[in-house]
Parts: sequence; structure tokens; C-alpha cells
Amino acid sequence: MKQPTNLLEAIRLYADLDVATKTVADKRWPNGAICPHCGSSENAYLAKQRRWKCRGCRKQFSVKVGTIFEDSPLGFDKWLPAVWLAANSKNGISSHELARALGITQKSAWFMLHRIREAMRIGSFMLSGTVEIDETYVGGITKNMHAGEKARKMKGQRGPWANKTPVLGMIERGGRVHAEVVASVGGKTLKPIIKSRVEKGSSVYTDAHPSYNGLDWHYDHQTIDHMVAYVEGQVHTNVIENFWSLLKRGLHGTYVSVDPDHLSRYVDERVFTFNNRKLTDYGRFSAVLKSAVGRRLTWLELTA
Repeated sequence: MKQPTNLLEAIRLYADLDVATKTVADKRWPNGAICPHCGSSENAYLAKQRRWKCRGCRKQFSVKVGTIFEDSPLGFDKWLPAVWLAANSKNGISSHELARALGITQKSAWFMLHRIREAMRIGSFMLSGTVEIDETYVGGITKNMHAGEKARKMKGQRGPWANKTPVLGMIERGGRVHAEVVASVGGKTLKPIIKSRVEKGSSVYTDAHPSYNGLDWHYDHQTIDHMVAYVEGQVHTNVIENFWSLLKRGLHGTYVSVDPDHLSRYVDERVFTFNNRKLTDYGRFSAVLKSAVGRRLTWLELTA
């Protein structure tokens, strides 16, 4: 089957539900369909229903079972263009924009995008070599808030970072990035995460934040004091700062207002697109489809 190279080709190709179903099935079961109920590979395809019937347990199943697509009434003719857009939009795509493009409700588009972000969540991996580490804060500007909203969100909080959510980022120069929402930027929170993500002996560059003190026990740790300079030879955090600019361009320009409870999914989205930046559009699209299995996300889980 010909692989689409752009959005227009993808829409034309996957408008055929049989082609779209076969595309997802081939990504999930490259050696033939396997029953998710009993694990049998002996089954028959029911073409009119676009489902399979297992010859072992006699149950029927679709390719959506056990994936981010499970229980969705929307067909793959809408799902696959949505995956393509989400995987290849540099600054993300809003649920309102996706709803208009697909002819569905904004609520359905919002749920679709969060399911796709669930598939974008990258598993654990280690960084090595030269690694830059930094933290940033995400949140609204309190002076722009209604007085009642400001009082509610600022209750019990003080300082310039009140009402903001901290995010820790680590990037391997010339390689991948890892970023995650953290409870605080204290050393007791940050250092265990760093040790679990960065190989011992790596060169680690940070700013002068005191929470990073003590990393020289495990790494070649050097700091840059931004009150004095931003670059001293090879010591700087400009690469991870560049990633923060990409993240915030999407958060501020596309999504505008992100609930802290969902922020981690938006971070996962930017991490996925950054780490797969060298792939083609189809390559990123294919990577999301391959990761869709075993990552079901229900409405209750999302909104609880």
C-alpha cells in the first residue's frame, strides 16, 4: 500500500474505511490478526463489519479493542487524519480547530487529542554524553485574572511562581529530550529523577539553582550563573531553553489555557514531536499508531 507523504494524500487515502482499517491492523498485527480475548491467531475476517471472529473462543473483535481508539464511535476516516495532524503540527492543534476540520464536536475533538497524546507518551530511556538540565514554570499571569479566580488560585501561595506548575527538562545535546511535570523544584524532588534518567559519568550542565548541588558525586557537573553570563565555553543550557520555547509556543499560542491536571499530556506531545523530529510526516504518524496499543484512555479517567 502506498504511504501518504502529506495531509492531503492521507485524507484521500484514509477516506476509504477499508483502507484505514487495514492500515491500523497492519501496524498492530504485522503477522496477522490476534484475538485480544484468547490470543489465538486463527480467525476469520468479516469484511462487511470490518471485524474478526476468533475460531478459538468464537468471540468477535475489532482492531480498536485494547487501543486508544476503543469504544470510539468515530471511524478511522476521522481518527487517522486527526493522528496525522497531531503528530505533525509543530505548535500543536487545538480541539476547536480539529473539530472544525473533521466536522465533529469540540468535546469529541478534545477527547481524541488526549487519547492521541496518551499514545505519544514515551517510555523510560536513559540520557548520556553531554546533558543539559533546567526547570521551567507553566501557568497563567495572575494580574490578568478575575479577582475571584485570582483569590481562589493564589490561596496559600506566595512568590513570583505562585499559580504556576514546575516542569523539569533534560536534553542530550544532539539527541533526545525528557521532560515531566514535577511537584516542586527542590533538590529532594529533582535529584532522584535526574539520577534515574541520566547515566552516571555523563557531563551535566545546569544553571546555579541550589537544588542541583551535589550532582558532582555522580556526574561531571558544571553550572552557569545566569546573573553573570549565559555561556562559558561549552557550559550553557541554551539547548533545553530552546525546547522550552517550543513547548510554550504551543501552550500560549495554540492551547492558550491548559489545566495543570492535563499539563503532563501536553508536555508528552512536545517531547514526542521533538524526539521524532528527524522522521518524515508519515514516520511520526506511523509511530503514534504503533504506540496506540495497550494505552486505552477512558473519559472517566481523563476527567476524574
